[in-house]
Amino acid sequence: MMLSRGAKNDLVKVRMRMVDEQIIARGIRDPRVITAMRKVPRHVFVEEALQNQAYSDHPLPIGEKQTISQPFMVALMTEAMQLKGMEKVLEIGAGSGYQTAILAEIAFKVFSIERIRSLTIQARKLLYDLGYLNVEIKFSDGTLGWVDESPFDAIIVTAGSPGIPQPLVDQLATGGRLVIPVGDAADQELVRITKDGRGTKREDLGGCRFVKLIGQHGWEEE
Repeated sequence: MMLSRGAKNDLVKVRMRMVDEQIIARGIRDPRVITAMRKVPRHVFVEEALQNQAYSDHPLPIGEKQTISQPFMVALMTEAMQLKGMEKVLEIGAGSGYQTAILAEIAFKVFSIERIRSLTIQARKLLYDLGYLNVEIKFSDGTLGWVDESPFDAIIVTAGSPGIPQPLVDQLATGGRLVIPVGDAADQELVRITKDGRGTKREDLGGCRFVKLIGQHGWEEE
């Protein structure tokens, strides 16, 4: 269904309010992240019946037992990657493509992996329709990374993992950052791993809750 001009304007106003009340008010300061959150139309990444909830302060289902993350969590994880604009980024879990679009607004090139074929196809088409030509998405096991395109300046994992997948650490460039939820199936800690010439440094950024990261170096499929 095509939205009227008035409805589109209303959604823009709601998106601006979301950024002010859910993103900036909670401490997100990176101007690149804030600009991207203001620009990307989150409502097009959910089904029509849920578009009136697209800018609410919670995750939403996108089918296949997956979700589009809470706007604040998208902003927090993106800010934690410390992107400056020229990075090559790997995303594990394209999902609806919303987080991918936010990254594409900031980074030079985004490589994204999705393990569910239908979501891969949907996200790829939507992102290309929106003009994000600096994105490549493939259907694969994200816990293995994307060896042929490594190393990456930053890696983001949008599902909860029982540990830090070693292939992702191996594919980080020196100075690179890996942002990933780590913990059990119910609760995780958002973690940033920074890689330098001597090894890695871990920082805990706060509690979170994501769907399981399924794959060879994650959880087994149920």
